[in-house]
Amino acid sequence: MRGLEDRSDALFLYVSPDSFVPAEHPLRPIRLMADKALASLSGEFDQMYSHTGRPSMPPEVLLKSLLLQILFSIRSNRLLVEQLGYNILYRWFLGVSLEERIWDHSTFSQNQERLIGTDLAAKFLQKIIEQAKEARLLSKEHFSVDGTLIEAWASIKSFQPRAQGTGKPEGTERQR
Repeated sequence: MRGLEDRSDALFLYVSPDSFVPAEHPLRPIRLMADKALASLSGEFDQMYSHTGRPSMPPEVLLKSLLLQILFSIRSNRLLVEQLGYNILYRWFLGVSLEERIWDHSTFSQNQERLIGTDLAAKFLQKIIEQAKEARLLSKEHFSVDGTLIEAWASIKSFQPRAQGTGKPEGTERQR
């Protein structure tokens, strides 16, 4: 028997974003490492931000957003903010509730520039790397690179046509 399509939108949602993320999802340990790294930087964030005025985007959320952007190869801030609007996994990673409104991409970019101007982003990544080393998750013996990403990120403008038979870019061979 064919079931009927039920198109009722729920008025209230009584589940947390955590219930949507499988227990073995690879982002779970990364989130724990990121939260631990951010907790160790809390004092520096306190010094960097004023205690008066309008609240800004939390630097912890901003740095974790940038980590998502790196991990999932999201090509722009605009696309990242768009995906935060509907991706439950990303909201869970950031600790943003399903009801919370996501900020505008221009707000994200302005706060990003201010934070990247300091050394806190580098310290954040370094603390995550240190935790990964302690947990023996890194290896100096080998590394892997997804060649499709390198190819996709390469700009068509970076390619130069080769001169016939020389193997060198056009215009680089000597005139005789």
